[in-house]
Amino acid sequence: MKSKWLFLVLAAGMPLAALAQIAPDKPAPAENPDAGLKWQVYAGASYTSINQVNQSRYGLIGADFGVARDLGRFFAVVADGSYYPGSYASGNPGNPKVSMVLAGPEVHGPILEKWNLFGRVLLGGAHTGGTGQTPDISFAGGLGGGVEYQWRPRISFQAYGDDIASSFSLINNSPELGYSPHRLWNPRAGINVAYRF
Repeated sequence: MKSKWLFLVLAAGMPLAALAQIAPDKPAPAENPDAGLKWQVYAGASYTSINQVNQSRYGLIGADFGVARDLGRFFAVVADGSYYPGSYASGNPGNPKVSMVLAGPEVHGPILEKWNLFGRVLLGGAHTGGTGQTPDISFAGGLGGGVEYQWRPRISFQAYGDDIASSFSLINNSPELGYSPHRLWNPRAGINVAYRF
């Protein structure tokens, strides 16, 4: 009889003993070492089609470079510079050159596993040469965007396109000559390699 009671006490106590056991702590998820990367620098080849002189459009090849600072998951601030030392084909009149320094906000977000889209608004200035413009510095600004492929955690490739406006006028311009200062939208596009840190 005593053995029967002992068996019942043990059988009833086993589930309670199992409930009293403490589950081991789950290991903390590994921290992503790239989560704190806030800065990005980029450089690459660029093309622009400009109309510095009325009715004379040129295609120029040059370089683009810049830096971006992330302000959150979807926002950044970008500073961008580009230099186009000359046209890929001779034209008339002049031998145009142009450089630009622009900055502004950027919105970006993922579309696929390694692909991101971005859009930006850029404001700044443009400097022109080789075509007799005055002044040779103009306010510039425009809209643009592109796509980014994340090749490695810190390295990506970007393809972008912008439409940048500026305004220049010919030297010795006057109402009699009939040349007015012209504001034109000039497209540019390029491919960059970017490094995040």
